[in-house]
Amino acid sequence: MTLVTQLDTGFETALAHAPIGAMCIDDAGVVSWANPALAAILGESDPASLHHRLIYAGMADDDADMLRQMLDMSVEARPGRTWQSALFGIDGNSHPVDLTLGDSPGNTGRHTIVYVQSLMRQVVAERRFNQIFDNLPLGLLIVDNRQRIVQANRTLASEFGYSPESLVGQPLDLLVPDRYRHGHASHVEGYIAAPSSRMMGSGRDLTGLHSSGEELPVEIALTRLEHPGRPLTMAIVSNISQRKNAESALQQTNAQLEEFTYVASHDLRSPLRGIGDLVSWIREDLGEDSLPHDVRHNFDRIATRIARAEQMIDDLLDYARAGTRDTMTEVIDPHELVAEALALAMVPESFIVEMDIAGGPITAPRAPLATSLRNLIGNAVKHHGQRSGNLRIALREEGRFAVFTVEDDGRGIAEGNEERIFKLFHRASPGTDGDGVGLAFTRRMINAHGGMITVVRGKGRLGGACFEVHWPRILLRETDNG
Repeated sequence: MTLVTQLDTGFETALAHAPIGAMCIDDAGVVSWANPALAAILGESDPASLHHRLIYAGMADDDADMLRQMLDMSVEARPGRTWQSALFGIDGNSHPVDLTLGDSPGNTGRHTIVYVQSLMRQVVAERRFNQIFDNLPLGLLIVDNRQRIVQANRTLASEFGYSPESLVGQPLDLLVPDRYRHGHASHVEGYIAAPSSRMMGSGRDLTGLHSSGEELPVEIALTRLEHPGRPLTMAIVSNISQRKNAESALQQTNAQLEEFTYVASHDLRSPLRGIGDLVSWIREDLGEDSLPHDVRHNFDRIATRIARAEQMIDDLLDYARAGTRDTMTEVIDPHELVAEALALAMVPESFIVEMDIAGGPITAPRAPLATSLRNLIGNAVKHHGQRSGNLRIALREEGRFAVFTVEDDGRGIAEGNEERIFKLFHRASPGTDGDGVGLAFTRRMINAHGGMITVVRGKGRLGGACFEVHWPRILLRETDNG
């Protein structure tokens, strides 16, 4: 018996062009007709090749039993029944499908229309998601609206001391310290009621509970995960223990450096002043007019070195303070900024200055940025090697950074010294004034504000020393605002 004897020609034509698979089977499970979409699902080129095939032969035992049970139902109970199953194609592979039993006009009850919706795309998408989910080096957690863990990846489970399988079905409170559980539950309920992709606990230190009972600092980002049938929330959980430890160590180092500098400056300044006073008294006792030229010259050398030592102490204090970030920001015109730095650096008239400013306003603390540029411009003149020369100050925008370039046509920096010149008390050019703190101070100040300074070799236009300063022109909430 063919489908035509059961259906009108119009309905058969519609099924033949339907975008989903369709077949007509009798109560014994024999296919009497199939459309091209079903043939494509099963890897057949011609739907006629499916005719007279026993559908149960292409199904697993459990799926075949389910179909038999559905066909055993009364004719009135069959239509609309849908369930997931699998059909084996010509290639021997299992194809996941949704099967739906349908009624048709003129059906005598001995034939049933079965609609077949391929789930291969969904299955492939789910496999890809699970592969990414399981292997991502970030902790991932999926929670349902009852705050039960639906899925956890290996990274998260390892961070908290569990296996992924042992977390499935557990309450989310398992990973939350006792003192936070009540408030955490209400926060999650609020998020489920009005979901949006955002960071959790903004402005607060969040901690998770390890299986050992210890707490670990975390950052959590939440996002709604679309899933048919039930709302799910995915949390991206980052263990920030290493970052917190590094921040704590840096804070301690800065505090110790500042404390050492203040103590050292106090303990060193007093004896220096005492020495200076003694030298002055000796000169007065001996009489300035009666002093031989060599003795007077030696006294002057002592006074110069005392003054240099006191300046070094002041520079050390400035260096210690340079590690503190200035939070007072303003919108700065880069043209005005460079002009201000040039004026304060007191560049001799014998130097020709070229400016190439290609960038918009910068939101930043004015003093540390201006001081950094002034120091670099002053260094370019001081270590140039000649009484006259050329300087170039340029600005370009690169991502979220404003990149300042300060270069000259002087003797440059010896190869291999690109990092050494930033060390404390290292003097780039013997014979010049200074104590070797300037570049170290400049780098420390730039780094404290989220920037970076480097020596650039081979890119400068003038052939001498060339420095690049990457200064953040767009502030990040955590990195640049503390």
